[in-house]
Amino acid sequence: MKKMLLLLPLLLAACSLFVSEPKVKVKELAVVGLGAEGADLEFLLAVTNPNSVPLTLRGYTYDVRVMALPLTKGGVRERVEFPPGETTDVRLPFRVAYRDLWEILKRNPNPDAIPYRLDGGLEVETPLGTSTVPVATSGNFAVPQRFRPSGLVRGLGDLVKGLVR
Repeated sequence: MKKMLLLLPLLLAACSLFVSEPKVKVKELAVVGLGAEGADLEFLLAVTNPNSVPLTLRGYTYDVRVMALPLTKGGVRERVEFPPGETTDVRLPFRVAYRDLWEILKRNPNPDAIPYRLDGGLEVETPLGTSTVPVATSGNFAVPQRFRPSGLVRGLGDLVKGLVR
C-alpha cells in the first residue's frame, strides 16, 4: 500500500505529460452594440484542444487595456466543452462605460488602429484536474464606420430626415 502511495504522484506526473494545454488565439475584437450605459464589445477566441480527450471550460477572467489605459476587468463562470482535436469559438463579452470611451477619445487615437491588450485566464477542467490557461495578446482595433462620430451623426441625420418626410 505504501508503495502505491509513493507511485501515485509519479503516475499523475506521467499522465500530465499526455494532456496538453489548449491553444488560444484571438480571432477578433468587435463592437456589438451601444446602450444607455456604454459600448458592448467582445473578443472572439478560437480555442483548440490538441488532446484525445475532451476538456471543459469552467470560467474565465480578463483584464483589458486600450492605449495603455485600464479599461475593464472581470470574470464569468461559463461551461463550454472543447471536443478532442477540434477548435471551438468562445466569446468574451464586456461593456465599456462612456466615461472610459471619453478618456480614450481625448487621446485622439487613430480610429483604424487603436492598440489594445488582453490578459486573462481560462479555467479548464482536464481528466487530471483544473488548470488555468493564460491568455495574453495585444493588437490593434479598428472602430467600425457606423460607430465613429461621423457615422453616428450621419445616422442621426438619416433618422431626422425620416421623421420629416
